[in-house]
Amino acid sequence: MGLSYFCKMRGATLVGMMMISLGLLAQQRPHYTQYILNNFIINPAVAGIENYTDVKLSHRHQWVGLQDAPVTTYATLHGAIGKKDNRTTATTIMPPGENPRGEAYWQNYTAPEPHHGWGVSLINDRTGPLNRFSVYGTYAYHIGIGPSTSLSAGISLGLTNNSLNSSKLFFDNPIDPVVASSNIINKASPDMNMGLWLYSADYYVGLSALQIIPQRFSFAADTLKVASGRIYPHLFLTAGYKLYANDQISIIPSTVIRAISGLPLGVDLNVKAQYLDRFWAGAGYRINDGLTGLVGLSVSSTLNIGYSYDYSTSPLQNFTRGTHEIVLGFLLGNRYGDLCPRNMW
Repeated sequence: MGLSYFCKMRGATLVGMMMISLGLLAQQRPHYTQYILNNFIINPAVAGIENYTDVKLSHRHQWVGLQDAPVTTYATLHGAIGKKDNRTTATTIMPPGENPRGEAYWQNYTAPEPHHGWGVSLINDRTGPLNRFSVYGTYAYHIGIGPSTSLSAGISLGLTNNSLNSSKLFFDNPIDPVVASSNIINKASPDMNMGLWLYSADYYVGLSALQIIPQRFSFAADTLKVASGRIYPHLFLTAGYKLYANDQISIIPSTVIRAISGLPLGVDLNVKAQYLDRFWAGAGYRINDGLTGLVGLSVSSTLNIGYSYDYSTSPLQNFTRGTHEIVLGFLLGNRYGDLCPRNMW
């Protein structure tokens, strides 16, 4: 998140310019290092891709040690309506020396029948005096376009509330009445996200647009006025491919490319190694920004956990101890006992 505001007040002047995320123009949506564990957070077309209800809880503390740095917390859940898997047995039994979800398993993968998906997202993103809370409802539709290939389309409609805690603003005159009457100023607006998702047994490609409704907004109160800002649409292109080192270890390279008006392309390059669908570790590079590492564990067929750490390679490294992100996953109604999602790895 990174909007910059010039603050003005009646009878007083601001010491200077308040900058959020250290830039005049910056990404207005949070980064998600562990997007591969929950692509639904950036693409509504993922809703309903599995045979169970997928719940994710996440907390991200960016640039630890830097005052008023971004902190993002979210909860998502999505599931399928009318989805039928083309399989008859569960995969919880693991015969000695055999991986029931090894390469041979995926050779028999077939696209699921057409079905619907639903989802709900709640996201809170705080940076300094600015807080952004969003809630969305999502619908998606999945259809097979080949023996083992599916295409889905999704849309999320919701409401975003931007709030400004004016008590955290700093003024030239600390005894000015505007400071004494500081409060939280809110501005709510509608929001919409859309996406497409192409997937098969060993790859996925997604294209999504977030914050589709471009708009200006401003905060205003009796004693405080903040000049208007602009909400820009964000485009995301995501892709991943599954390779096999052997029957126990899969290698998954992936990428996210972000396009935002007025900014250079943002690119994340990542690779994740997964052992028996139970343990994983990975590393990544966010071009011109930093390095990332992640580890995770499928505790059971209903619970998994992932942790990531970002190390900044920008001048910020002199002021921060890095970024921490944790993701908890719950697989509700997982009747096949899959340790790893079948379509999202």
